Amino acid sequence: MSLTADHLILFLKDTLRLDGDVTSDSPLFTSGALDSVAMMNLIAFVEERAAIQVRADQVTLENFDTAGRIVAFASAAA
Repeated sequence: MSLTADHLILFLKDTLRLDGDVTSDSPLFTSGALDSVAMMNLIAFVEERAAIQVRADQVTLENFDTAGRIVAFASAAA
């Protein structure tokens, strides 16, 4: 499977119950919209959808603070 921004945003809204308008550039963690528990669910979704393994040292704001960054990270890791 592949990971797209649309799939990720749908997951954020439906599964993680993120309210409001979510775009590829919406900050997820620096805004406080998601917490550490949500991060674990998000990482599991990314790993499954993109068929990758995310190492602890890769879980940074640079890689995971927006849907766009997450998709770019997953594409580069695949």
